[in-house]
Amino acid sequence: MNERPVRTAPALAALRDRRSHSKVTDEAPNHAELAELLSVMSSIADHSGLRPWRIIELRGDARLRFGEGLAAAAGEKREKYRSKATRAPLVLAIVVSPRLNHKVPVWEQEAVASGVAHALGLLLHEAGWGVIWRTGPLTRSEPVHAAHELGANEYLLGWLYVGGIPDRDRKHKPRSPLDPARHLSAL
Repeated sequence: MNERPVRTAPALAALRDRRSHSKVTDEAPNHAELAELLSVMSSIADHSGLRPWRIIELRGDARLRFGEGLAAAAGEKREKYRSKATRAPLVLAIVVSPRLNHKVPVWEQEAVASGVAHALGLLLHEAGWGVIWRTGPLTRSEPVHAAHELGANEYLLGWLYVGGIPDRDRKHKPRSPLDPARHLSAL
């Protein structure tokens, strides 16, 4: 059997170098930059090409409505949750918009939306932006659903918080590679 060597490719480098940035600066990609990154999402594996997802772009005061939804869902800890929405200048809500289809179950459509979120995070990182994917116990609460004006059949997977990378985070130690023996098997 002729084995091919593993080549270093941009996608490999993007995955190797990606890291979450919980603190970001006030800079963020503009709408046109974001639209360009989203335009390539047609390459995400998507059984029957349903595109069962959408992204809601939250900037400025739009983040405050998101924060109010979190606060309403949180009850007693309102202030703590209200401020979570403004931790980054750009918050991208990842929405699953399932399509009724007898061939493609909802869990598979959710996997497509997850793939879009992960790929978008990688592309944003590769473009020089700090990104972290956030979720939490309130993600699928009714007040948060209403704050995002989601359709009756839609639900959130979480949010990508996006901003500039602080200088202190620009030089980071690479992660240790994963041990493939723990996660790869053959039959």
